[in-house]
Amino acid sequence: MARSIRLEFEGAFYHVMARGNQRAAIFLDDHDRRFFLQCLADVCEKTGWRVHAWVLMGNHYHLFIQTPEANLVEGMKWLQNTVTRRFNVRHREWGRLFGDRYKAVVVDGESPHYYETLWDYIHLNPSRAGLVDVTQGQSILDYPWSSLAGGYALMPQQRTKWLAAEQGLSTMGVQDTAEGRKQMIVRLGNRAAEERERSGFVVVDADADKRGSHLRRGWYWGKQAFAEKLIKLGEAAIGQERKARGYDASLERKAHGEQKALALLEEGLRVAGLTMKELAEHRCTEPQKVLLAGLLWKKTTVSQSWIADHLSMKNAANVSRVIHRMDLSRMAAKVSGELRRYIEEKMKENEH
Repeated sequence: MARSIRLEFEGAFYHVMARGNQRAAIFLDDHDRRFFLQCLADVCEKTGWRVHAWVLMGNHYHLFIQTPEANLVEGMKWLQNTVTRRFNVRHREWGRLFGDRYKAVVVDGESPHYYETLWDYIHLNPSRAGLVDVTQGQSILDYPWSSLAGGYALMPQQRTKWLAAEQGLSTMGVQDTAEGRKQMIVRLGNRAAEERERSGFVVVDADADKRGSHLRRGWYWGKQAFAEKLIKLGEAAIGQERKARGYDASLERKAHGEQKALALLEEGLRVAGLTMKELAEHRCTEPQKVLLAGLLWKKTTVSQSWIADHLSMKNAANVSRVIHRMDLSRMAAKVSGELRRYIEEKMKENEH
């Protein structure tokens, strides 16, 4: 299977994720978790990485890191190999601990919006997984295996040196004092409670730049200008990868596909008289949403997961189901004439 390139450059921010092989557990007890954190500390010392957020779950982990040097691949190879060897020795196992290679999404860490969104996303993982429930009197701090309880909530002298807490707190707009840290916890707890009321559905802020990648998928998290900067930075590496056997997708092609899909979606919403927030409130089977999903799937190269994320359809399976069951004429009869003509016109473009 073809692999995309790893884009590395000095000062880069990444959202790194890795799961257990076949989604099996990678942490069987607290000793495994402590050893992972020790390995993370070691790799930070070896590479100069700065960690802005982290969380350890049962079968996966999330890291928000910055690499002052262009050494993501080197550091991740060391980290995962070391953790795997220790896990196998301790538990008398063998073979792979992690599944498919780790995911690394390049992040616009200089943007307060994108920084804060990813920071929150990582620290809210335990709440979304049901490991803490703030609506039942629990605190987001009750989960000990994240940089929230294990770093940000602590006094400065108690924190690890590799945690970039100063920048994190500054971006959150709070002082590194007892009162400032309390404000940070309260804000995150309120967000966790709000998501609980929405049954765990993560809502993208109405003002967020919709041209960016998803936090869990895609290759970047930031505005379009940030993506264009990355493409320029990666031109040399892209050229080399195109010559390599098995390479079949470049960053430019992915970016172009997403741009086209977003343009179609934004125009479709304008024609339909809908906002992204209003679209998110519709059911997956609502005709307007189904028609837009079908248009994006037929006329762009984005994945069904991408469509699910941007049209608030929960997952790729829902997109696949409604698209393959879609009766264009029946659906079109249930929407406004303007949207029907728009869909029909775009569906006919480039037909041979």
